[in-house]
Amino acid sequence: MTELTKQDNKKGNAQTITKELTYEDKVLQKIIGISLEEVEGLLTLDGGFFSNLAEKFVNTDSTTSGVNVEVGKKQIAVDLDIVVEYGRNIPELFDEIVTTIQANVQSMTGLNLVEVNVKVVDVKSKEQHEQESVTVQDRVSDFTEKAGNSIGEQTEKVKKIASKTTVNAKEKMDSSRVE
Repeated sequence: MTELTKQDNKKGNAQTITKELTYEDKVLQKIIGISLEEVEGLLTLDGGFFSNLAEKFVNTDSTTSGVNVEVGKKQIAVDLDIVVEYGRNIPELFDEIVTTIQANVQSMTGLNLVEVNVKVVDVKSKEQHEQESVTVQDRVSDFTEKAGNSIGEQTEKVKKIASKTTVNAKEKMDSSRVE
């Protein structure tokens, strides 16, 4: 807590202003999650079985999954579960993660990063990660779009056939009247 004393010019009384700035854990989780999106070789932050199961069904834009924080008044400690791209130097990746978190947390909040614990929970190729990242929602959306396109094409074909049939019927009726 910061206390500021200010002289009140009108009455000569000292006025004390007590101020406190705090952050919800989710704010720091989000700052960390977003800042780590650009780290090469870090495929994902992993939120565990139930989080991953939910992500298989519905697209989520959860940047906080796999990020746990302990936020104090002046310090922060971070625990991460990560999936690393196969072939990457993990200790170098770890150093980049720590540097990125430290720079972003410090510049945005003024909090000091005092601890970072990273658990590598999996190693995958980029291709494998992308294949596994396709959700049921994505598949249903793709199917719906393809079905909609197919129905649209079939409707157009039926319209053309109906139009030709109408023209042919009209021509036959006109030619039978002339005779």
